[in-house]
Amino acid sequence: MIVDRFGRQFQNLRVSLTAACNYACTYCVPNGKKLQPAEAELDAEQLLRAVRLLVDGAGIEKLRITGGEPLLSKKFETFVRGVSELELKDTAITTNGQLLPKYMPLLEEIGFKRLNISLDTLDAKKFRSIARSGDLETVLRGIEMACDVGMKVKINMVPLKTANFDQVLPLLDYCLDRGIELRFIELMNMGHLKLSDQYERDFVSLDMLLATIRSKYEVEPITAAYDSTSLRYEVVGRGIFGVIANESEPFCRSCSRLRLSSNGHLYGCLSNTKNYDLSPLLTKPYPLALNELQGVLTSALGDKQSIAFTGETTVMKFIGG
Repeated sequence: MIVDRFGRQFQNLRVSLTAACNYACTYCVPNGKKLQPAEAELDAEQLLRAVRLLVDGAGIEKLRITGGEPLLSKKFETFVRGVSELELKDTAITTNGQLLPKYMPLLEEIGFKRLNISLDTLDAKKFRSIARSGDLETVLRGIEMACDVGMKVKINMVPLKTANFDQVLPLLDYCLDRGIELRFIELMNMGHLKLSDQYERDFVSLDMLLATIRSKYEVEPITAAYDSTSLRYEVVGRGIFGVIANESEPFCRSCSRLRLSSNGHLYGCLSNTKNYDLSPLLTKPYPLALNELQGVLTSALGDKQSIAFTGETTVMKFIGG
């Protein structure tokens, strides 16, 4: 496998099924307009072929299905059935949960085990203000359905000073009560935030977050996997939460992530707009495509930041957050 001077290699693949989203979250898009499909999005079979190439050619062990909003894509069922047949150590879906009740029977049928659900508040009014769409009760029902069938659920929250910081403890309590791991994600300096003072107004640091949680709970750090993006903490006697502290505690030196967009472009790093179109490889004989992929992977690995995330104008939803 290809390894760089920091010992990094690609092991985790994020696949965006579509750039479209049924939300228009304030930290993702600037104008309240829902994101639309990208031009020339690949169909399910093309994406599955690209995934197989990356599994065989890069040594991918873990796969996360993302978007936009993956459950919005018409190719979701075909794709999720296809990846469930691959011999991977871990497969998960990141979703906003709005369509989760509809798709729970499918996920239960194929034995899907892991979900990451984006949820920034338990307050219905704040929910609509941040997501600018959707219905909180539907999301909560989807979470309960997933827990009831034994799925491992994690909830992702982006704390924002001006919008939902007062929800940090209520959402943590909600998760601790249900044995769900809550992951707080520091606001990323990407997309429209890269060119705006909104980032500084809303950014919540790791220290600020931990101080808030420690005002109520005894908290201790615990060990996380070497290439984990998340710092992990135990609320003593209650459960676990994580913090993806991309700004406060950068994890670039151990990053093993690779991203495939819905139109077949490969990204080695969120801090780099450079990408590589895999579409031409999908029509070539498999051994030839595998051979040519090695050069692409070498270049993509070279695009990674050496120390810390520096931000880009790329919109996260287009490349599979």
